[in-house]
Amino acid sequence: MRALMCGSLLVLASCGWGAQDDGQGERLPSAPMGVTAAAGSATSVHVMWNRASEDPEVTRYEVYRGTTKVKEVPGAEHMVDITRLKPSTTYVFMVRARNAAGDSGPPSKQVRATTPAAVAADHMAPTRPGRPHGKAVGSRAVQLSWERSADDRGVASYDIYQGTSKIHSVGGAQTATVVTGLRPGTRYSFTVKARDAADNVSPGSDAVPLTTAPGSDDGRGTAPTGFRATTHRADGAYYIDLSWMAPEVDGVITEYQIHLDGRPVTSLVWGGTPPEGKSAYSFYVGRDAGVAHRVRIRAKLPDGTWGGFSAERTVTTGKK
Repeated sequence: MRALMCGSLLVLASCGWGAQDDGQGERLPSAPMGVTAAAGSATSVHVMWNRASEDPEVTRYEVYRGTTKVKEVPGAEHMVDITRLKPSTTYVFMVRARNAAGDSGPPSKQVRATTPAAVAADHMAPTRPGRPHGKAVGSRAVQLSWERSADDRGVASYDIYQGTSKIHSVGGAQTATVVTGLRPGTRYSFTVKARDAADNVSPGSDAVPLTTAPGSDDGRGTAPTGFRATTHRADGAYYIDLSWMAPEVDGVITEYQIHLDGRPVTSLVWGGTPPEGKSAYSFYVGRDAGVAHRVRIRAKLPDGTWGGFSAERTVTTGKK
């Protein structure tokens, strides 16, 4: 099997893989993937990660600053604000998952974030974010965007609220995001607030009411795009060559699943930073010419759920 991927890639069989047994009958959770850290102000950093697999069940996540555990959150959450930090300082964070028996899995990769400089005597909050709008993408996600806020010292981050609860933060240079992990057929109300380095917070934007699609998620808004499939022959065998663009989501996509002829055959997991732009992968399908195959792909979203399938392509070995 030959991979044509940018970055470090781990190829996993479609069954029988996952966290290893610790020798005492209780499986340990896998290391959280897709960990990111971004400064929210001069004294806070927002840490986010992809939810780990449900097998084994994750009951808690532990967040470390360096080697010191600074936060612990329930297994249903995958983001946290680390506060009381120093301005103009670079911090290193990692995340570990804990199972129901209280055993922690391996640590995630380390990520770094640098807090901005403190601003003396800054008591002026940013202006409210302008003209927010959005759309539902299937039954479990929405896309939001807004116009930039103004601030005399600059906006450090934007906080996204679902009702009165803060659910996410993005950097001050960002004016769009995707919120995932929502419930099908449910009405939500989102607002956005701007925050500066001194932790002054703007008034909330106008509310954006959105309703997710009912029933099971067709996932078209979270599917890989530009999906292409061809074949080539090498050393007397045939391979299917795939290429695609990652879906636009807020967070890091580190895992894909390939379905061949209606069933999953391979999972692809990046061990390092996923490639930007187009991704490509090639896999073995046999030595016979004239065999038709149907193939499609889907991504695991940052909230741990599977996104929608790409368009299905049909290819025939030995056919130009």
